[in-house]
Amino acid sequence: MGKTINRSSWAWIPTLYFAEGIPYFIVNNISVTMFTKMGVPNGEMALFTSLLYLPWTIKPLWSPFVDIIKTKRWWILGMQLLMSAAFVLLTLSIPHPDAAVIEGMKTPVSLFTFTLLLFIITAFASATHDIAADGFYMLALKQDDQSFFVGIRSTFYRLSSIFGQGVLVYIAGALERKTGNIPMSWQITMAITAVLFTVISIYHTFVIPRPAADVPHISGDTKGKAKEIIYEFGRTFVTYFNKPGVLLAIVFMLLYRLPEAFLLKMVNPFLLASTQTGGLGLATDTVGIVYGTIGVLFLTIGGIVGGITASRWGLKKSLWPMAACMTLPCATFVYLAMSHPTNLTVISTCVAIEQFGYGFGFTAYMLYMMYFSEGEFTTAHYAICTAFMALSMMIPGMMAGYIQEWLGYELFFWMVMLCCLATVVVTFFVRKKIDKDYGRKHNSQ
Repeated sequence: MGKTINRSSWAWIPTLYFAEGIPYFIVNNISVTMFTKMGVPNGEMALFTSLLYLPWTIKPLWSPFVDIIKTKRWWILGMQLLMSAAFVLLTLSIPHPDAAVIEGMKTPVSLFTFTLLLFIITAFASATHDIAADGFYMLALKQDDQSFFVGIRSTFYRLSSIFGQGVLVYIAGALERKTGNIPMSWQITMAITAVLFTVISIYHTFVIPRPAADVPHISGDTKGKAKEIIYEFGRTFVTYFNKPGVLLAIVFMLLYRLPEAFLLKMVNPFLLASTQTGGLGLATDTVGIVYGTIGVLFLTIGGIVGGITASRWGLKKSLWPMAACMTLPCATFVYLAMSHPTNLTVISTCVAIEQFGYGFGFTAYMLYMMYFSEGEFTTAHYAICTAFMALSMMIPGMMAGYIQEWLGYELFFWMVMLCCLATVVVTFFVRKKIDKDYGRKHNSQ
């Protein structure tokens, strides 16, 4: 019987988490590259693409309703079909700005109003899909199977990142190189995404199981149940904001990643921008390889090494080395902006160092959120922490483009280095409050 469950789980877990990643990376990463290549100025591009983080910031507000209305399976399939429709409409409606306007980086963002609307719908659907998929995973699998597949689901989520930021960007770049038509190259790329995602969605309607535990929570006394849900929902927020040291924790969650939050929004524009405007002038397909593939690979390796390190040292001991790795590798972009190397090996190495440092340093951030969430409402409190995590990327990202346009790329990256002081200060204060044994794997276990 165990083998049957395992085999059927292999049929849907890899594809479910691959599908979970695609819309996230389309909305938050590929949109940046696409708008940049379409000639939208950095200020407007960064502001509007950062606002697309909003659904992931506020998803704790509606996550209880995914739990109580309909089944998790219904939410998964419903959101996938909605996102498939959004991708099809996105393909059909991508604007075609004039080549001269694109070249002058003067494309008004208003031209992409309908595109942004579809991205917003996709973002809300994707955030809801995340809630349902993670809940379904715990309902559909036994505890030992959950442990076994946790690495598999993470791997396929990372593969969707490489597919989104690497393969799709490479395809768009190769088509651009072949046709010379930037809007058409992105239209074809989105069409490929729409077809693939629709096929996966249809496949899931047949292979995703119907576990007996997957039932809507509202039944019987609906009115009484609704009151109970509202009461418990309110209590999760009250208990969260009454936790000891909550203000310091929120400041830490908002500022620990400040340098990376600014940097992340401007990496692709910098790599794509012409050397005359202070960029590196790389082709789109090259960026797909350098940042979308090599960068993501080293980000993943950094996360794995970070996890191993934290399990040996514990969070308290790991925090300073991880904070250093979160901040110091940002200097690689100062070097790139000052020296403008043309050697792809040098550029790739700098991106790999920075992304490895981010992956390694981010481990401490994730562990701290788990540490702070412990207690009666662990899951709900962790969801609130992830909202602050999304906010920590959204707010700096909204300003990043305008600051870059004001300072230029070189001074912008120096400003990012200055922001490292915020990471150092919040790390100093938070480290004092952490249990020295938290996160450390003891030999006796």
